[in-house]
Amino acid sequence: MSPEPSWTATISIRLEEPEVADWLARALAPEAAREVPRATASIDHSVPNIVRISLEARGTGAARAALNTYLGWVHLTLETVRAARAPRAGGRPPTLPPLARPSGTCARIRPRGGA
Repeated sequence: MSPEPSWTATISIRLEEPEVADWLARALAPEAAREVPRATASIDHSVPNIVRISLEARGTGAARAALNTYLGWVHLTLETVRAARAPRAGGRPPTLPPLARPSGTCARIRPRGGA
């Protein structure tokens, strides 16, 4: 039996504010640096308002798990920023302007070496 093929996925998140993209990249970096069985990840933040998450996994199950995990961390990070910017009790204004919604996300999954 041949080994299970390797799968790759790329998630691109475009945010209106480069500062929020920087926060997102910094929040995900420690997770990408961890060794996880059957999957690896890298974070690219070379464009100021875009964060790209590249995943490689051995098998579709590992690819699905990695995608779900990283999408959950993206959601958690953006909701944390949104909550931190919300008005506080007692009428105090937020410390930062409201968080813009991501203007686009894209995920592409394919077998390694595939089209």
